Amino acid sequence: MIELTEQQRQELSAAEPVAIDPETRETYVLVRRETYERFKTLLALDDYDPDEGAGHVNEVMAPDDAKDPYLESYQHFGKRA
Repeated sequence: MIELTEQQRQELSAAEPVAIDPETRETYVLVRRETYERFKTLLALDDYDPDEGAGHVNEVMAPDDAKDPYLESYQHFGKRA
């Protein structure tokens, strides 16, 4: 762990505090640990089930799909026979 310099502490008061690696010129956004932990939880894919998501998409799209006269023709696009 590193300790912040005064310049870094001042940067933390900005709306989007950033740090730049002087060697690589890579830019990093600095966030508090509590914020990072919340993001990490929100973005975790441990229990992600793509079939569950597909079911929700199909449910939402069903009314539009029912009215689409070309649906069947482009559902097979890209599939091999």
